Amino acid sequence: MVFGVVVRSMGLAKGIGAGFKALAGGEVKQYTRLVEDSRRHAMDRMIENAQLVGAEGIVSMRFDSSEVAQNLTEIVAYGTAVTFKKS
Repeated sequence: MVFGVVVRSMGLAKGIGAGFKALAGGEVKQYTRLVEDSRRHAMDRMIENAQLVGAEGIVSMRFDSSEVAQNLTEIVAYGTAVTFKKS
């Protein structure tokens, strides 16, 4: 099992702007960008972790997220590290 974790916050200024956009309805692009960037960051950390243990690949990769504290979200990328048998 390998994983990568990142904890992110929108920040006060961006959060206020995103809050107004949420009231209007539709996609809140600030949050979309934050989630995409956070997932990429967690996935990069997972890949680094896999390389440290000598893995050649990762299978059954997933994301999970949870609120750590008010306005702080944890994003975890995790999967099974594998090596390939050479015949």
